[in-house]
Amino acid sequence: MWRAFIPNAFSMGNLTFGFFAMVIASRATGHNSENFYFFITSSLCIILAAIFDGLDGPLARLFKSQSQLGEQLDSLADLTTFGLAPGFLMYKIYLYDIVISKYTVGTPWDIPVGMAIAAIFPLCAAFRLARFNVAHDPSSFVGLPSPVAGLLIAFIPLFNNNTQYISRPVAIIIFVSVAFLMISNIKYSKPQSNLRKLTLVRAVAFVAVISILIYRFNLYFVAFGVVILYVASGLFAMLVHVTQKLRYKITSGE
Repeated sequence: MWRAFIPNAFSMGNLTFGFFAMVIASRATGHNSENFYFFITSSLCIILAAIFDGLDGPLARLFKSQSQLGEQLDSLADLTTFGLAPGFLMYKIYLYDIVISKYTVGTPWDIPVGMAIAAIFPLCAAFRLARFNVAHDPSSFVGLPSPVAGLLIAFIPLFNNNTQYISRPVAIIIFVSVAFLMISNIKYSKPQSNLRKLTLVRAVAFVAVISILIYRFNLYFVAFGVVILYVASGLFAMLVHVTQKLRYKITSGE
């Protein structure tokens, strides 16, 4: 049982920091210098949770303690951290005041449009995780993995500062686009599959390049760049596949 406890504890850590992210974000609303630090801390909680999420699977394989319980626990934690928390964070920063005011017999009431937009992300994350649990390709992910999607949204507040924020339209476009990438049929490679193909020379070269980039820039920009490249890799592979398919149809006369 102790072998199963270790990876499950990391899954619990993932869920805990996802919950912390929502509690911290709940203490702020709007664009001002006081709330800025709540949003940054909430984002960092999601990023820290992603580290826990990245370790629970390898630890389960290391201790040979994979189980259906662990898989379900991991999915529930991912839904909290990479579905609910990013949606709530974006709601508190950008979407809380998007309403349509109506009047019924002289009484005003508001339609919470921003709340509905914020709900898109956890809904897509829930569908993505449920689809993965039912059936998944052992060689690749179908749809953008929810941890990557959640991380991408968590990086948004880190681009902001006390006086300037990413504009609302741009943030909403990114938010909705990333949500729908989760439920798309675009295939993304599994990082663990690529790691198995690494030779010692490639591994040393990779670590050296990452170290130089972190020294030249900083850890945040390097991590953000890796996430963006991963998201773009699936889109690029899809574009290549569609292009090859169209070329085949043209050359074959279909």
